[in-house]
Amino acid sequence: MDMQLASQPLVTDPRRRLILFLFLMTAMFMATLDNQIVSTALPTIVGEFGHLERFGWIGSAYLLSLSAVMPVYGKLGDLFGRKYVMMTAIAIFTVGSAVCGLAISMNTLIAARVLQGLGGGGIMVSIFAVNADLFEPRERARYQSYSSLVLMASSAIGPVLGGMMSDLFGWRSIFLVNVPIGFVVLIGLALMLPYRKPHRRPKIDYAGALLLAMTTTSIVLMADGSELFGSILAPQSLGIIAAGVVCAIAWVFVERRAAEPIVPLSLFRNPTFPLLLIMSITGGGIAIGMANYFALFLQTTTGLSPSHAGLLFIMLTGGLVCGSLFAGRTISRTGRYKPFAIASLSCSAIAFALLTQVHAGTPLPIIGLLMALHGIGIGLAQQVPIIGVQNAAPARDVGAATGSVTLSRMGGASIAISIYGAIIGSQLAKVGVSIPGVADIEQLTPKMMAALPEASRQAVADAYSAAFTPLFMTSCAFALIGLIAAFLLKPVQLPRHGEAKNSAAAAEAAE
Repeated sequence: MDMQLASQPLVTDPRRRLILFLFLMTAMFMATLDNQIVSTALPTIVGEFGHLERFGWIGSAYLLSLSAVMPVYGKLGDLFGRKYVMMTAIAIFTVGSAVCGLAISMNTLIAARVLQGLGGGGIMVSIFAVNADLFEPRERARYQSYSSLVLMASSAIGPVLGGMMSDLFGWRSIFLVNVPIGFVVLIGLALMLPYRKPHRRPKIDYAGALLLAMTTTSIVLMADGSELFGSILAPQSLGIIAAGVVCAIAWVFVERRAAEPIVPLSLFRNPTFPLLLIMSITGGGIAIGMANYFALFLQTTTGLSPSHAGLLFIMLTGGLVCGSLFAGRTISRTGRYKPFAIASLSCSAIAFALLTQVHAGTPLPIIGLLMALHGIGIGLAQQVPIIGVQNAAPARDVGAATGSVTLSRMGGASIAISIYGAIIGSQLAKVGVSIPGVADIEQLTPKMMAALPEASRQAVADAYSAAFTPLFMTSCAFALIGLIAAFLLKPVQLPRHGEAKNSAAAAEAAE
């Protein structure tokens, strides 16, 4: 009886579901935008508060707390019902935004960013879990593709919007604008989202939650080791890695004995779950992790200004939109997601393989086409891991499974960013001061590069082009690892509207 109830959409009125979905997308846009919007305002913030050495923590503090609490929120939604857990996350994020906007020092701002992240992580996980309650599996595929577009839109316009708001209204406005938006979303969800009470007594796995948060924190800090501690091999970084390994081992032992584990280890008995986690990790690395490096590549090897490089990103975003909308509609119609996982990672692997052959004189249209091919690849399977685990997991564990996939994507992005940064740094270190007029190639801004003599500018472009070749090879390797996992997926067909979840699980086991 509980299984059949869980398989029914939470809201049957299509109009009400659409309005609720818009509220959810507003909350997601708000949470994901805040990870990007602050980037262009950072110099202004440092100019007011000083403490340049803590510059990196403004972004890292948000990502750290956001990643650490994702699986916890997923499990809390399973135990207590998603409505009030999500509203709590939005309230925490809104309060954190207000404190950020009223910060009186760098330490206050960093602490407020942690508070923001504690709410932002809950928003991102709860939204995907609520979508699972609102839409049946095939219809969910189409709406998840819209969610993916919101994620990418926030990444694309965040830096531009942050710079514009900082210039017009001051840097505090980029945080304070979240307060009225969060208030409106809270009212909308309170009035329109029904509460579905889970039919089990809550037993919170405090030890598992703490150990998983510490493991996740270690991964994020390790990924940022080169920025925070000067080197990923610094004693502090190595200590964090060791602590993370210990916490991960302890977490597995705790979860095996917990009555209500944060991430039920039984999920791993279904081979679909770990394969989709691998796809999510590699997907985060080649999608989120590559975004900033594409911008760096364009500005250093082609001589494009930041604004013109941003325009070329339209090719990437356009490919993503086309791929995501096509995949969402087709999965909704056919119920098959494995072909899109294979096609997605194949496109990205081919794009990165071809990018290894790009040099400083490659025509911009060719680079744009390769970026579009990668964008199509991202879009084709952006929603596949979440749809897949929500279909594979028991109804009682949908939130925990969703949180695990969302966390793995962010973890993959953090690890990839660290690897990419190490590759670029090591390659550029070989250049030294061999370029006339360039004291430190890593500190060149686009304006400084444009002012160099032609020979020096070409030498810088060639140096960066050579540095990016092993980076693109690494990204291609990530895509190939994900592609192997995609090939190993079972050819599952998502159930149609009205089919019980247990019949879908039986069909998957048969296949």
